[in-house]
Amino acid sequence: MVIEGLIGVGKTTLCRIIEREWDARLVLEPADDNPFLARFYADPERFAFPAQMFYLANRYAQQLQARQTSLFHPLTVCDYLMAKDGLFAEMTLDGQELALYRRFASLLDETPLRPDFVVFLDADTEIIRSRIARRGIPAEQIIPAAYLDDLRARYYRLWDQWTPCPVHVVRTDVIDYVDDNDARARVLAMIEGWLEGRPTADAPPPYNGAQQVGLFSGAAT
Repeated sequence: MVIEGLIGVGKTTLCRIIEREWDARLVLEPADDNPFLARFYADPERFAFPAQMFYLANRYAQQLQARQTSLFHPLTVCDYLMAKDGLFAEMTLDGQELALYRRFASLLDETPLRPDFVVFLDADTEIIRSRIARRGIPAEQIIPAAYLDDLRARYYRLWDQWTPCPVHVVRTDVIDYVDDNDARARVLAMIEGWLEGRPTADAPPPYNGAQQVGLFSGAAT
């Protein structure tokens, strides 16, 4: 399975909970290793291309390795979808840099792992910003609300046309699986239901575009 979402929404935390509770193999994107990331946040026009190319190369290598060892693990949880790489590239690059990125990406002919489903975590932008401030990573403190809003909109446009597997939207501003044991059990039960093909009664159905307003209000979770 893939747990996706904006920065600070709680995807890596949920991945680690799943790893601990179910002894799942954990695949985390190499964000902390990107030497261009802090400089990208400070000067995106200058450092977007090297930051994106670093992600492309490392995500691809990581997905390739995961594909080779997937048969030895009954459950794998990953905190990113390979398709997000192109999504971010289109958001941060333009002109010749975007064309060059696409040229390199087209040379990577191995198909990444296809998840059984995606859990997309979402929350109000100001709540996400408060979480970013609380965890105190200096490079993240300058991320503007407009960047998060733009990124969210691009994710939903991706989900509008996504067909490889179901996408389930879970609001992390209305369910606290970090500090609330009951909420954690509820989220795990929902995920287990999706894994076994028997969704729990309160589980959000697969995203289909028309549900977006309800999910944003928290009604589905």
